[in-house]
Amino acid sequence: MGATVRTQDDKAQGGAPILIRERHDGVLRLTLNNPGRRNSLSEAMMAALQAALDEAAEDGETRVVVIAANGPAFSAGHDLKELTEGRKAGDRGRAYFKQIMEQCSRLMQTIVMHPRPVIADVRGIATAAGCQLVASCDLAVAAKSARFSTPGVNIGLFCSTPMVALSRNVSRKHAMEMLLTGDFVTAERAAEIGLVNQVADEAGMDAAVDTLAQKLASKSLMTLKTGKQAFYRQADMTLAQAYAYAVEVMIDNMLKRDAEEGVGAFLEKRQPQWRDE
Repeated sequence: MGATVRTQDDKAQGGAPILIRERHDGVLRLTLNNPGRRNSLSEAMMAALQAALDEAAEDGETRVVVIAANGPAFSAGHDLKELTEGRKAGDRGRAYFKQIMEQCSRLMQTIVMHPRPVIADVRGIATAAGCQLVASCDLAVAAKSARFSTPGVNIGLFCSTPMVALSRNVSRKHAMEMLLTGDFVTAERAAEIGLVNQVADEAGMDAAVDTLAQKLASKSLMTLKTGKQAFYRQADMTLAQAYAYAVEVMIDNMLKRDAEEGVGAFLEKRQPQWRDE
């Protein structure tokens, strides 16, 4: 078993690290650690997550990323106190709001385009941009007590940016129900509509997430990167375009060393030896 590497990012209230990074056996665990502010996606939190994800993309020792959180909330979304403070500017906050929303959009797209699979480990509530964060991850495991909502409609602020990620995970009817009502969705319901992959008891969450992460970590990095990139690119294409694109991806993939090794290992009934190339 490999050693756990642990580092910290900027401080939250009370001097605690706002984001904790731990890497073990190829799995990088990024833990939001500002429970006093319900792990809101403040400027500092988004910057810390962005930096960690950018570094992980270049880190050959990281094979899978898990995003988790400490406290009773996975994330309550944007920091409304920060947004309210931004209204004091002469433009009533327009420039600041643009900066924040673009920072958030970049973060969410980084997750989608990241060369490593990203898993959300959701315990507690995930609301607004916090729900968006879950929807942006490739996979999600939720505790039975977890709940999800896009409640902006209740405070006159429609969850338009969370809508982008949500509507790419669940059907239009289910997305619209969450967006228009602002109601909470249980973990079981979130699994039914496709927002999360599986639901586990609180006591079994660590095992469920670790099992999934290690399963992915055992694969070829080249193959995971190729497949993830192709999946998201073809999703917005027409059927004919998607097949034409997938044919080219398949040909390039077949020519890679790990594909040759994997096929050979299968035929020879042995474990493949990945080089991630």
